[in-house]
Amino acid sequence: MATEPPPSLPPYPEMIMKALEALNEPNGSNKSAIAKHIETTYSDLPATHSTLLSHHLNRMKDAGELVFAKNNYMKPDPNAPPKRGRGRPPKAKAPLPPGTVLSPPRPRGRPPKDPNASSKPKTSTGSGRPRGRPKKVARTSPETGPVVSRGRGRPPKEKPTLTEVSVEQ
Repeated sequence: MATEPPPSLPPYPEMIMKALEALNEPNGSNKSAIAKHIETTYSDLPATHSTLLSHHLNRMKDAGELVFAKNNYMKPDPNAPPKRGRGRPPKAKAPLPPGTVLSPPRPRGRPPKDPNASSKPKTSTGSGRPRGRPKKVARTSPETGPVVSRGRGRPPKEKPTLTEVSVEQ
C-alpha cells in the first residue's frame, strides 16, 4: 500500500470489527454502513479510505475473519463448522515410525541433461544400416522398362468415356 493510515488511527481490521459491533445488525452490515460509521467515529482518515476499506474487507473475508452474505459483512458464527475449500480433501497422512529420515521429494519435470555427457548416443544398432524405413527403389521390368511411380494419395477417379448414340426412327 502506498499510503499508511496516520498513527493516531487504529488498524483497519480493528476499526471494521468495532463498526460491526457498534452497528449490531442481525443480518450484518453492508460496506457503506461500515464506511459511514468509521467516518463518523474517526477523524483524519486518509484520502484513500474507501479503497483501503474495500481492500481490508476483502482480505478479512478471504481469511475467514468475516462472513460475506447477501452483500453484508458479519462476524462468523463461532459454533458454525469451518468452511471446506474447493476440490477433493487431501489424504490423511499416516504417522511415520520414530527414527525415520525423509529424503527430499524429487523435483517435478524431466531431469536436466548431464553437461559432461558426450553429444553422440552410446547405443548402436550393430547392423551398420541407417535407422528407419529404407527408401523405395524404382523397379524395372525387362519388357516395359522402368516402372513409373504414382504420386502420393488416392489416384483420381476415372471418368467413363461417353459414346454418341444415334437415334433412328
